[in-house]
Amino acid sequence: MRLRRVQFRLAACSIAASTLGARAIGITYPLLALSITKSPVILGLVTFALTVPGLLFYLPAGVLADRADPRVIMQFTEFGRAMAIGSLGVAIAIEQVTIAHIIVVAFIEGALCVTYSLAETTLLSTLISRENAPARLSASEICVHIAAMAGRPLGGMLFDLGRLPAFILNTGVFLLSARFLSGTAKAPRNKRPAKLKQTERRASKPSMGSLLAEMASGFRELFGHPFLRQAMLVTAAGNLAINAIIMIFMVNSAGLSPILVGCVLAAGGIGGVIGSTLSRLPSLRGLIKPAASTLNIHMWIWVLALLIATRGEPLSYAVATLITGCAGGLLNVSIRTYEIRHVDRRKLARVGGVFRLMSHSAVCLAAPLGGLLASWLTAQEAIEVVFTLFATSTMAMSLGEAWRRLAELERQMNETGRPGE
Repeated sequence: MRLRRVQFRLAACSIAASTLGARAIGITYPLLALSITKSPVILGLVTFALTVPGLLFYLPAGVLADRADPRVIMQFTEFGRAMAIGSLGVAIAIEQVTIAHIIVVAFIEGALCVTYSLAETTLLSTLISRENAPARLSASEICVHIAAMAGRPLGGMLFDLGRLPAFILNTGVFLLSARFLSGTAKAPRNKRPAKLKQTERRASKPSMGSLLAEMASGFRELFGHPFLRQAMLVTAAGNLAINAIIMIFMVNSAGLSPILVGCVLAAGGIGGVIGSTLSRLPSLRGLIKPAASTLNIHMWIWVLALLIATRGEPLSYAVATLITGCAGGLLNVSIRTYEIRHVDRRKLARVGGVFRLMSHSAVCLAAPLGGLLASWLTAQEAIEVVFTLFATSTMAMSLGEAWRRLAELERQMNETGRPGE
């Protein structure tokens, strides 16, 4: 048990280091491109190259993570990211860096990041028992949110030191992440029946013809769990709404202090740390209970946050992102705990791939949606449109859940029968 606890801590350190590096390099790529050209089109291409792998690789990466040893996958991806980023460092050192090189590296690093994140879920499931899953996952979420919050300003600070030091240090972060994983390489996996082990060995054999079928099995497994199905839709709707609000804020942030803008954007990360910490309190366990009522509560919390954002002031944006980040931290612990306790371990990464694909798609859609609303309407009107749509969806979900409960109650009463029958 003690060995397993040590291995979990090493895995958590690797995940935190990887998150820190991903957020830092996500800022460094655009800054490097801007140092070469001031073209907004080129900047958009670099950002697109970093984000598009999430749309392309979440599903096949889930199949890979379910087939192979997650530790090997994570180590391979971290070494691959270090090599890709290091190649940019070499190009900078010899003054031969090009936009094409930046785009290719951003795409490769983004694809490896997607694969790492799904293998991470599978690895943690082998190091966490079902009983202590909420406490362990909340600890991991706290580390991830702190790393994510620190990563973006760290990326800017490193770039201020110089282009070459920024990429050398980012390379070192991913190598450090891989080094942490070496301590878990010989960790014992959860005991499985012999028949299940034989099934896993057969599944690990490469079969391109079965790839689509295996990806489809992830959809079937997820949709077989009503809570996960509803949580996926709730998470996607929440990500779409709050990221659209952030884009509206960014479009209208001209004239504001960069420090003020940074504080508003950092509020979401602070909220995530708070939410993940609160999930450890026994008195708040009801907010992470995997049930439709929990999802309803979180939706109404987000409605409140969006209502605050309709004031259109920087402080109101910061409070809104703080609240949604806090609710998101609580909900993440709830969802991941449910996955570890109830999802077939052989399909855990595939289910995670489907879930994250939907969430990532919502984030990608939020940027153009927020930009269009901000260009067509005033900032106040744009925020009110987002609030109205989200509040209407939340009301419809709440009414649907109430109707379902009434129908279930009526069915139970009919099955029980009247006295004397």
